[in-house]
Parts: sequence; C-alpha cells; structure tokens
Amino acid sequence: MAYWGECQRGAVDLLTIGDGMSCTARIGTQGARLVQLWVPDRHGTPADIVLGHDLPAAYETPASTYFGATCGRYANRIAGGRFDLDGHTVHLDRNEGQNHLHGGTDGFDRQIWTVTQADDRAATLHLHSPDGAMGYPGALQASVTYAFTAPGELQITMTASVSGRPSVVNMVNHAYFNLAGQDGGTVASQLLQIDANTYLPVDAALLPQGPQASVAGTHFDFRTLRPIGADVPRGGFDHNFCLRASDGPSVVAVDPASGRALRLWTDQPGVQFYTGAHVPAGLVGKTGARLGPDHGFTLETQTWPDSPNRAEYPPATLRPGQTYRHQMRFDFSPDSVAVPDALTQA
Repeated sequence: MAYWGECQRGAVDLLTIGDGMSCTARIGTQGARLVQLWVPDRHGTPADIVLGHDLPAAYETPASTYFGATCGRYANRIAGGRFDLDGHTVHLDRNEGQNHLHGGTDGFDRQIWTVTQADDRAATLHLHSPDGAMGYPGALQASVTYAFTAPGELQITMTASVSGRPSVVNMVNHAYFNLAGQDGGTVASQLLQIDANTYLPVDAALLPQGPQASVAGTHFDFRTLRPIGADVPRGGFDHNFCLRASDGPSVVAVDPASGRALRLWTDQPGVQFYTGAHVPAGLVGKTGARLGPDHGFTLETQTWPDSPNRAEYPPATLRPGQTYRHQMRFDFSPDSVAVPDALTQA
C-alpha cells in the first residue's frame, strides 16, 4: 500500500495486486475504486483498460462520473428519492433532479474506505455507513474484495450487513472499460454480447417505465456479438439488461484490433450497460488522455433500478441478520472469444 494523494477527506492510499503473470490492478481507498487495470493484448503488451484520473482530487468533481468507484448504498436510480419500507416512507438525498442516484451526493464513492486485508493478489476494503446517511435507515457495514483468483481472472465481491433497522442495498462497481486502452478513442468498434432476452425501457429521466421488453428487433439486441456503435438509441446506452440465468458468461466484450477480451460472470439479475453519454467532451483522463461520450462502457451488475418502488422487480431489502452478497468474475484472457470473420477488423 502506498500514498497516492489528497482529497477533501484526507489522504488516499493505492494498493497494487496482480495475478503473478501479466495482469495488474490498482485500487484506491477513496471510493474503494478500481483505479487501474493492466491487461495484455494478443502479443503480451499490457494496457490500462479502465478510465479515470491520475490523482484523487479529480474524482471529486461532478465530471468524474463515478470512474471506477464502488457505488452505494443503492446504486442506479430511485424515483423521487423515496420509497416505502415496512409501512414507513424513506426520504433519500435527491442528487439527479428529483431522483436519487448512486447513493446520493455523499455516497460510497466519496468515502475513504479502510483496508482490512491486503497481499500481492487480493485486497479487502471496509466502510461503515451510519444510520441516516443520505437518508438510508440502518447502520451498514460494507466490504469490497478485489482478488486475482487465477491468471487473467479478477473477482470483485461486495458484501454488506445492516443493524438497527432494515435498509435497501444495491452496490455496484462503476468501472468504465475501453479494451484498447487510455488513448483508444471511442468504443464504437468494440464488440459486445449480453446474455439477456429482455431489457427495461426508460423515460426521459432514465427511470424504468415498467415491465421488461424484448430486445428482439431493437437497439438493445446484444444476444450475439456486435459492434457497440452499430445500432445506438438516441441518447446512447444507459439501460438495465435483465440477465438470463445460465452457466455461461453474462457479458462478453472484445477489441478485435488488440485481441483484448473480457468475459463477465455475475450472481446479480441485471447489468446496466452505459456508454458514458454524460462524460464531458475533452475531459482529461489518466496520462492526459482526452475523454468524452462513448470512450468507455460500464457493466454495472446489479439488481434492477428503482426496485424499492416496484414489487415486481428483484428485491433490494436487507434486514438485520441477513448478508448482502454481490460477486463479479472477469476473465481477461486475450483472444479467448471466437470472433466471426465479418466482425474482425483488418
């Protein structure tokens, strides 16, 4: 663990873990954040494939758009910043118009987490979120573990428990991926596959409109590999895909030019696929890279947005004595995905 820099809350440390071969990750204590992720291409040349900033203070500006952070207590959106729980109305911080987003203005991404375990391959960080923080009931103990479990495989495990009163929990990892690296430009030509037959349509506030809709014949049909930029809805992608229960990966992404690929497994019922429409054009990222909309994509595995207000959605309530658990497992083996010839770049 090494000192990284200062933010409004004080000193921020940086931890380095690796798989002992070619993959390395750096995690910041500010926001339990995935700051860097170095992955080799087909020739063994590594590149940092997650977007972000060089110093902690830059992550505190609104333009940082949660780069790499662990978001919570409830990530994604809650309509009106309110919901009913056990007959009582809970009022949350409203930080996106009239709605609540990613835990509020002082969510998990803004906190300094405590390192409870660290070695060459894994690191665990802990956060105490007091009763009433951002309006949430109950005192929450949250943990995130980043661990390389095999060559090229990174596992992220998020857990939480609550005391005093029940609460709602939906923690996500908000890394923005660009498999070409920091100067890779937009991700339009990178390929994506999502194991989902349905998605949640959204309104102008990006809140789900109601029932699942079929992806067939829409911009949202990623059931087979296709370029991210081949068929884009107005405003870009910022939608929850309702994942199928299967043994295969929930998401596959490939950069045909470099051979870098990721395969993602999760135990969550949804994934928010977002292509950074709100990232300001010309935003300065790591090593001076100029970022903007469509320069990265998120894979926020999660329960579905606004689920505390929708009984038909997967539940997010956590009660004393229960344990919230959320796991993501990535395989970054290069050229691990068979890409049809028609999709391979020259």
